[in-house]
Amino acid sequence: MQFQHTHPLQPCWDLALASVQADALATALSAGLFDVLTEQSSAEEIAVRLDLDPNKLEPVLKLLWGMDLLELIQVYADAASTQRYRVSCSAKRYFVKHSPDYCGDAWTFRLRSLREFGAQLSDHLQRRANKEEPPPPVPTDQCWATLARTKIVQEQRAVTVEAALKVIDRLPDLKGIRRFLDLGCGPGMVAIALAHALPECHGTAFDLPPTAAVARQNIEVAQLGARLSVQGGDLTRDDIGHGYDFIWCASVLHFVPDLAQTLRKIRAALAPGGLFVSIHAEIPLTAPQAATVLAYYLPLLMRGHHVGRQGELVEALFAAGFDSVGTFESDLFPLAPVQVQVCR
Repeated sequence: MQFQHTHPLQPCWDLALASVQADALATALSAGLFDVLTEQSSAEEIAVRLDLDPNKLEPVLKLLWGMDLLELIQVYADAASTQRYRVSCSAKRYFVKHSPDYCGDAWTFRLRSLREFGAQLSDHLQRRANKEEPPPPVPTDQCWATLARTKIVQEQRAVTVEAALKVIDRLPDLKGIRRFLDLGCGPGMVAIALAHALPECHGTAFDLPPTAAVARQNIEVAQLGARLSVQGGDLTRDDIGHGYDFIWCASVLHFVPDLAQTLRKIRAALAPGGLFVSIHAEIPLTAPQAATVLAYYLPLLMRGHHVGRQGELVEALFAAGFDSVGTFESDLFPLAPVQVQVCR
């Protein structure tokens, strides 16, 4: 069925409908639905296993099928047909708990945090008129560490690592690199992936001390402690080292109070001819892309953090003393597209 015309309000109606789709996915994850559908089953069989109402479960299964999260199999026997369901390839990879790329907890956290922010958006706007009210609370260092250990690690392992390696594939020759820095390493999965991709390298993973402790644990599990060191500190105040041939920095610059000073500090930490790769979102110049980026980054902006217009970071990098800055877009990182800057 193809529709030739859509009502001007259809995009707005789609927003309302997407809320139900998100609830369907959240409910499926909570019930363990994908875990019991690695083999095809009927609605009645699924209902028995999960103690659910089979009549009400059927339309939910149809919705998940329409969202490409389930496969629908028509089975014919004795002149009768029944419908059976099985988890789709993508859902099997990301939403079945025993999968190495499972990130259902991370997705549920993203949904909850974005909805909590959305419910408070009106309050955020009103606070601008009242300067005496305290600013909205921001996550503590320990909160970031907890997220790194329980949620962000899932996304890094399942999504960010693969995206990062695709960026690495596009970089200039890296054979001469001996030392790298993952600045803002989170749980450390990207640093681990870089160490595997650059086997001649030694690296440093840097983040706030509680989060750096999480990265250290993951690096020890990966048995890379001899090649990867971990440093806990505050980028704005503490030494990040020097003489790096390669610095990787993703989704960190949004949080620094002085972007120009931070970029100069990063440049000073590079060895002569060293490469700096920045992976950060910027507000695109076209409306549809801007809507996607801002839907994710609006909470940061409301808390006073920085997400610049497209091209602004390139200007800041040149102003900080980088001689060359190449840029390209990647839509492989979680939630929203990012701009990748490759700088020397």
